[in-house]
Amino acid sequence: MSPETSAATPDPHPGRLEALGAAITRACTDRVALLPVHVGQLTCIVPAEHWGDVAMLLRDSEGLQFESCVDVCGIDYLDYGKSEWETTAATGRGFSRGVEPMGEEVAATYAASTAGRRFAVVYHLLSVSLNQRLRVRVYCPDDDEPVVDSVCDVWAGANWFEREAFDLFGIVFEGHPDLRRILTDYGFVGHPFRKDFPLIGNVEVRYDEALGRVIYEPVTSVEPRVLVPRTIRHDSRYDQAQAEKALDTPPVQK
Repeated sequence: MSPETSAATPDPHPGRLEALGAAITRACTDRVALLPVHVGQLTCIVPAEHWGDVAMLLRDSEGLQFESCVDVCGIDYLDYGKSEWETTAATGRGFSRGVEPMGEEVAATYAASTAGRRFAVVYHLLSVSLNQRLRVRVYCPDDDEPVVDSVCDVWAGANWFEREAFDLFGIVFEGHPDLRRILTDYGFVGHPFRKDFPLIGNVEVRYDEALGRVIYEPVTSVEPRVLVPRTIRHDSRYDQAQAEKALDTPPVQK
């Protein structure tokens, strides 16, 4: 795909996102923080304690009228912004890395500055009446027990979306009418989309002939492994070597 086709399509109605932001500010006063427009979409951050009230305002206020919640997803920001990789068999030092270890003091400062910002829930809202969209991000105040208010009573379609975020990230939606796993098995341990979830999982399932039933037990059939980010860069030195080799090669006599 060329850069021209991959770039965001120019807004045919310049100023509409500014008008939407102004309408959100009027309706929600100081309970919403607007972020700069990115890829043609407006994003706002809502504190968890105000999310229930703000959701009602976004649905019912004039100029907003977001009648539909088209998607809900969880986010785990664990280690977000760190330059060093925490692995058991690799390091950020080395060829083409150019990073330095964070160190205990810096790591402690980083952890303190990001407290209450590990987990977030993102809601994608659609106004069919006004043909406009909005992205809402709500951070969970507690990193150890992430909880936000459910909005199933505001948008019924958020029901299964919130169950999915609960299943995969362990985010609890307060007031949800039926908060239980939706993708993983009933005996599944942990939440697989968390950044600290082991790649091999916590338990495995097998059929026990003696007991005559399926049992769950610690993983023994899969060896742990480390995945390290790798970047393959084009090196012009190889082009130069190939060109020099071609010059040194005598022409083929016919």
